[in-house]
Amino acid sequence: MLESNRRSNPGAQSRPAKRFIFVLLDRFTMLSFAGAVEPLRIANRIAGRDVYHWKLVGEGGDFATCSNGTSFKLDSGLEELDRDDIVLVCGGIDVQKATTKPIVSWLRREARRGVVMGGLCTASYALAKAGLLDGKKATIHWENQDGFLEEFEDVKLTKSVFVIDGNRMSTAGGTSSIDLMLKLIADDHGEDLANTVADQLIYSTIRTDQDTQRLSIPTRIGVRHPKLSQVIQMMEAAIEEPISPADLADEVGMSTRQLERLFRRYLNRSPKRYYMELRLQKARNLLMQTDMSVINVALACGFASPSHFSKCYRAHYNTTPYRERGTQAARLSI
Repeated sequence: MLESNRRSNPGAQSRPAKRFIFVLLDRFTMLSFAGAVEPLRIANRIAGRDVYHWKLVGEGGDFATCSNGTSFKLDSGLEELDRDDIVLVCGGIDVQKATTKPIVSWLRREARRGVVMGGLCTASYALAKAGLLDGKKATIHWENQDGFLEEFEDVKLTKSVFVIDGNRMSTAGGTSSIDLMLKLIADDHGEDLANTVADQLIYSTIRTDQDTQRLSIPTRIGVRHPKLSQVIQMMEAAIEEPISPADLADEVGMSTRQLERLFRRYLNRSPKRYYMELRLQKARNLLMQTDMSVINVALACGFASPSHFSKCYRAHYNTTPYRERGTQAARLSI
């Protein structure tokens, strides 16, 4: 039985403090890191004793710089840990470049020793690269999901704000770190302490692993029209094999002309144009986040030929897929 099923945990007073090891990858996201460490600090303050300890580590053991340019002094490099430690890898921008061979080797070594591990924001990529998420459920920031799905077929990727699967944890980024830590605090010390920590954070809506990370379609597009939302949902689910406007209209009980008018009225574009933008957005994610060839990216996004893909991509982004890939490679090598 999970301890979070109880209002408080009588045995928690006698437990030794847990230690979290925060692995700060280059250009990690400050918000995700802060959202994980601050609940621990507040839990200590409310409990009146240190129920949690933490340590900042990273490759080189000197400083780690987050995506907003702020640097953090590390406590140590990638040293051997205690088996009871909990590792939380903090990712951010260009996580592929930040996931170096020393990081991957260290994660594998510590995982073999039974250390519990989690990835915050984009750091699920680092765990997956080390083979530590194979066969497990996980999540990652929605912007990185397309590339992740293509590279790690053995991981059961979800759209949840956070996931706990055995001795592996992952969050989607942003404030989802808070939700994960509140869950862990509740498991360790009961819901009363976790809820008090949430109050201190002015965090009024605690999410669970059943909550999804993205806003609903009506909220994202700023329009509450059930049939429009249904059509967009079908479009997003069928990028590789696009559905014709006629079939989309038929699915929601409309004529093609009515569907055209609906999109023109609320989104100021045709269904075909909107669908194309969705496909090109996924294509750009794959170009930026994976090593897939341009031809395979085109096929994954429903384009019958590389030439048609290149023409559409250039019209929308004012550059070709090949140049986009070259620009990304040059940026990552800096």
